[in-house]
Amino acid sequence: MAKKPVGVVTHYFGKPKVGIVTLTGRVTVGDKVRFLGHGADFRQTIKSMQIDHAPVKTASSRSEVGIRVNHRVREGTKMYKAVPVNRGFFGKLKALFGNS
Repeated sequence: MAKKPVGVVTHYFGKPKVGIVTLTGRVTVGDKVRFLGHGADFRQTIKSMQIDHAPVKTASSRSEVGIRVNHRVREGTKMYKAVPVNRGFFGKLKALFGNS
């Protein structure tokens, strides 16, 4: 899976474990994302997301969303979206049978 940058953390609330992310791409509840940088390096699936305290299923670029996170994130931590890679016929065979 390749990764595509989709946002940057601008704030973190510790008690509810929510990170405020300014988006540069589109994300949806259920997307697999990775937080990387400033001491954070973990993957998770987006389970809930809010804009102005209202739950949303999808958010697009140039919006600020609150995302419930599994671990602490800091300002400046980048959020990446996992994007499936089309490996073609030989890539799928190589993955199936290994490098031998």
